[in-house]
Amino acid sequence: MDKVFRLVVSCPDKLGIVAMVSNMIAKYSGSIREASQHTDFIDDWFFMRYEIGSGLSPFDVEGFRKEFSDVSTGFEMSWRLIDAKEPKKVILMASKDPHCPLDILHRWKSGELNCEIQCMISNHKDMEKVAGWYDLPYYHVPVIPDKKEEAFARINELIEEYESDVVVLARYMQIIPPELCAKYAGRIINIHHSFLPSFVGAKPYEQAYNRGVKLIGATSHYVTEELDAGPIIDQDVVRVSHSVSKEEMIRLGKDVERMVLSRGFRYHLEDRVLIHGNKTVVFD
Repeated sequence: MDKVFRLVVSCPDKLGIVAMVSNMIAKYSGSIREASQHTDFIDDWFFMRYEIGSGLSPFDVEGFRKEFSDVSTGFEMSWRLIDAKEPKKVILMASKDPHCPLDILHRWKSGELNCEIQCMISNHKDMEKVAGWYDLPYYHVPVIPDKKEEAFARINELIEEYESDVVVLARYMQIIPPELCAKYAGRIINIHHSFLPSFVGAKPYEQAYNRGVKLIGATSHYVTEELDAGPIIDQDVVRVSHSVSKEEMIRLGKDVERMVLSRGFRYHLEDRVLIHGNKTVVFD
């Protein structure tokens, strides 16, 4: 079976980037299976994602990495070459609501998400049977108000122990402390049940209902020190009217949450998300 790699690049926009990268791939017997490029003309910044397959001869990965590392310096590139078939290691975190973690777990087991979910962490015991159904280790880590540091120290230990690539907050209803946000920047994905930046914080559906909104939605984003303000990966909305009750609004919102989290998570797993400042470029 052919190996497939992903080359992800961001750098200041300069003449000759595409030609250099394409020639390098050809030199080491790679074939470009998928190519995505974008230029931010405001910041004068260039983004690229290539999927590379082996041609008639195997793609010389180590040779490419070595020479590309030398050549990329002149372009001030930030870049990664990833084995596309190597599953990323994932920790799933949840609280009480099952709709988002169940959706992620189903998509994982059905082969839709190329990853290895290693365990589930929760501040409640409600999801323990769900984890058992999927043969996942379950860690109940209560977050007691005066012992939050101990709880998140334990969570940090688990992330390090499992050497996880990404943590998914599938309706985990606790605020991640700033030190963990910084340590795992770009590696913690959250779903916020509101169309950010509207209705941040707790009970957004109640806020939206009381405001009489006509659109509700959900936002998947990376977690940062500023609450619900990290780089946005994906969003979606559903239209509502004055006749929709608060309970119906919550039901509709949960459907959107599931789709937005799983879609944003898949984009991350496939290395389609490039973070630039507090924004993202998503090659979907």
